[in-house]
Amino acid sequence: MLYFIAVKRLDQILSRRRCSNLKKLRLETVKSVGQLICHDITKIEKGSFKGAIFKRGHRICADDVETLLSLGKNHIYTLDLEEGELHEDEAGMRLARALAGPGLAVGKPSEGRLDLFAKHSGLLKIDTARLQRINSVPDVVVATLHSGTPLENGEKVAGAKVIPLVVNEETVAAVEKICAEGSPPLKVKPYLTYKIGGIITGREVVEGRIKDGFAPVLTEKAARFGQGEPFIRFCGDDADQIAALVEELLSKGCNMVIITGGMSVDPDDVTPTGIKKTGAEVIKYGAPALPGAMFLLAYKGELPLIGLPACAMYFQNTVLDILLPRLLAGEKVTSEEIAALGHGGLCQHCENCTFPKCSFGKGSL
Repeated sequence: MLYFIAVKRLDQILSRRRCSNLKKLRLETVKSVGQLICHDITKIEKGSFKGAIFKRGHRICADDVETLLSLGKNHIYTLDLEEGELHEDEAGMRLARALAGPGLAVGKPSEGRLDLFAKHSGLLKIDTARLQRINSVPDVVVATLHSGTPLENGEKVAGAKVIPLVVNEETVAAVEKICAEGSPPLKVKPYLTYKIGGIITGREVVEGRIKDGFAPVLTEKAARFGQGEPFIRFCGDDADQIAALVEELLSKGCNMVIITGGMSVDPDDVTPTGIKKTGAEVIKYGAPALPGAMFLLAYKGELPLIGLPACAMYFQNTVLDILLPRLLAGEKVTSEEIAALGHGGLCQHCENCTFPKCSFGKGSL
């Protein structure tokens, strides 16, 4: 198969590939017009543009010559692929298809790179050990978002490419073999449908002394992940009443209950006691995440019960926003995983919040 490539100097292409025969043709000559470009040619303008100004397969016309010269391209080279060699686009496509598991779609080649996109909202899961092995294969590069990142439909998840313009097929086959060891190393777990119950504690709220601020927070967080409006109940600072309301909500079909407030060390903060009175197993009381240190996670059977501190009513993102996507994806969170949140568990309260596209909660996921 014969391709043509415009590059600045012969040694540039020789440093990017290891085989194939090349023939050199000056770009300014009439013979360069009509030749095909065999890879995307990139143009970079500081702070304003970076992209392919000519795509692979573009046939050079007379008006293109000056543009190519302005990009530092002085010659055209014929590139004859030998048996067992792959062009960067084909290699990248095979890499991306091997990586992509359920919930992921593969985009089109651009500058030798293939991107993977979420086909639906959900939780990104990556086999990071295999990803490291893949990136240890010479000439292969795969960059991803953090495992555990909550995704929107169509969001970019990863990019894959080979470094040379031409790569030995054995390189790609080595990656495909790693990806075939079980399920693909990248996937998007869809959120399940939960019937969420919310119990808002506090005598001051029940008696109407202050306006409740928790119900809108729970409603917004549920809607963010495609869940229906939570079933809200109110109660005073009474452990027995909290336990009774948990049982009531579970009996009505709720399969997740969030109990808000009453999570600190004051004597009348009895929410943890109320959760224990249901017979639920407390997985962890206290999380190394700020805000959200007084968070509690328990399970009654397989159903999660969450003790949510008052900080969730004030701060835009807390430990709940780190763990809720995992719970909604059907994962059972362990005490060890909560303990590991300390690495990356400090929110910086940026003026322009970009969560979850920041470091908060990423260290252990």
